[in-house]
Amino acid sequence: MTAANGVQGKVAVVTGGSRGIGAAIAQRFSSLGYRVVIGYRSDQAAAEALTASLGPDAECLAVQADIARPEDIERLVAKTVERFGAIDVLVNCAAIGPYRPLGKMDADFIRPILETNIMGTILLTQAALPHMPDGGRIINFASALAYRPIPTSSVYSASKAAIVTLSHAFAKELGARKITVNAVAPGVIETDMTTQIIAERGEQIMAMTPLGRIGQTDDIAGIVAFLASSEAGWITGRTIIADGGVT
Repeated sequence: MTAANGVQGKVAVVTGGSRGIGAAIAQRFSSLGYRVVIGYRSDQAAAEALTASLGPDAECLAVQADIARPEDIERLVAKTVERFGAIDVLVNCAAIGPYRPLGKMDADFIRPILETNIMGTILLTQAALPHMPDGGRIINFASALAYRPIPTSSVYSASKAAIVTLSHAFAKELGARKITVNAVAPGVIETDMTTQIIAERGEQIMAMTPLGRIGQTDDIAGIVAFLASSEAGWITGRTIIADGGVT
């Protein structure tokens, strides 16, 4: 995927883009010639450091936005359009995932997960669409836990199962505009958010994985870059489970 393939100058918005998988996606897009908007909730220092690391020739913008807040969504889209004029690719990567067992939940625990992971994805997609040309790309983030929930992950897993359904449904609505909508469902990926689970269960996870290792952020960034490309124009409404073949 190079400028010859029509990537140069396209605008990609990546939420949750200051760290982990989102940061790897932002870096991959920038290296391919996209103009990148990094949406971040709170870690301004990380977002600014990432923007600076992409180099003086990179066209990159960092925008603070909590996607659970509709007004932040509107600001993210407005700043993107003001700076770059359009949104060619939207990557809904931002999410939160606290776990809690049944019997220990209350509305204050459940509501932020659903507002961020589901409502945020819906409202940001809706806000971006008027600025997305026909043939645009939307890539959402589900999780392997949508298919294989574990104890205490029920609310998070359910929110990610909703992303699978939303991606399929939105693909049907947007097909007439040749906008593809797909999702990626990662398994355990090595980031700062998975340090504890890898320390506790890393050997077990690798033993369950035919490829015999823990997933890396670049593994996911490559899938997203493909789904954003012209080569993926015949794929829509699908969720790619990227977990190394966990059995």
